Amino acid sequence: MFDMKHLSRLKKLDENAPEAMKSFWAFDKAVFEEGALSVQQKQLIAVAVALTTQCPYCIELHTKAARDAGASEAQLSEAALVAAGIRAGGAITHASHLFRG
Repeated sequence: MFDMKHLSRLKKLDENAPEAMKSFWAFDKAVFEEGALSVQQKQLIAVAVALTTQCPYCIELHTKAARDAGASEAQLSEAALVAAGIRAGGAITHASHLFRG
């Protein structure tokens, strides 16, 4: 099912919901611009989020963007481990719902 070529199909969203998609693309561009966080930092965050949501398209796109912004293999590795820690931590804290007070 996953194939980066499928992203070309997003044009259908642009055609069928042009105003909403125009807003989405503008928002997407704006959030990744340099600001209080660097582009590299934002892309490393995006990599970690993509790993936790397990979106293969996002993983591919944001890993490339992070590398293009100068992220090293060590930085990508640490971002992956942060994502793993958050996922594991979520399972642990949600375990509190297993027990009665």
